[in-house]
Amino acid sequence: MTKKHVFLSGMVLMLPIAFAMVLVLHPIRAKGESTASPLEVQVDNFTFGPATLTVPLNSTVTWVNKDDLPHVIASNDGVFKSKALDTDDKYSYTFNKAGTYAYFCSIHPKMVGTIVVK
Repeated sequence: MTKKHVFLSGMVLMLPIAFAMVLVLHPIRAKGESTASPLEVQVDNFTFGPATLTVPLNSTVTWVNKDDLPHVIASNDGVFKSKALDTDDKYSYTFNKAGTYAYFCSIHPKMVGTIVVK
């Protein structure tokens, strides 16, 4: 066997193993699958994601600003309101009463979202 043949044979064996290791170490997410925790709302590109989040009673929801501009999270009924959140700032609120909580960004009122507490 030539050195070239040995090298190519080794590559044929090693490439599938290397590819399998990459898949194990970095699993592929379905398109559109969020990396946020189940109780987290991402503020990004002037939207809340998810737009509607359903959580159990006594859950703490955290909003994380991923935009380059500040946002203020405020409920329509005045139950909760954050300070201005800069990039990567977080705001959390614990929902201890069942119901539907509509909220918006008080700086950008067209940004709206809903928390449903069951």
